[in-house]
Amino acid sequence: MRFGFLLTGGDQHAAEDLLQTVLARTASRWSGIDDPEPYVRRAMYRQQVSWWRLASHRRETTVADTPDAPDPSGRDHADTAEVKLVLRRALARLTSRQRAALVLRYFEDLPEADVAQIMGCSVGTVRSTVHRSLARLRAAAPELADLRAPRDSFEEVTP
Repeated sequence: MRFGFLLTGGDQHAAEDLLQTVLARTASRWSGIDDPEPYVRRAMYRQQVSWWRLASHRRETTVADTPDAPDPSGRDHADTAEVKLVLRRALARLTSRQRAALVLRYFEDLPEADVAQIMGCSVGTVRSTVHRSLARLRAAAPELADLRAPRDSFEEVTP
């Protein structure tokens, strides 16, 4: 489900539809599949690309209802929400292939060989696609450059 969510650009309902469609298609072959996880990931990627290519497929953006009560912790989540919105807009500017390469490589933490197998291309193509995708993401959202993982900031401080 997480892979579908990221593959569809953060649309929960589209991710549910994608997963349901793929699982329904693979249900009849389930007993013949040796390793179901990579098989389903590849099927999800291919289905998402098919939907993306269809001109008649229009995605709707759904928004959850606003909560009636404030956050019990008392924290303001405006900064986090802004970062998520900026990242979502930047990811939406990527092609589905670029987004899939980033999702598989970094969010699913798969090695390049597995990503190449899922996407049906060579390892070199995965490397160049990821490199170009990151460059395009950085250009689309330069305000995200200030965000670093705690590990990165620790490495800069430590000699």
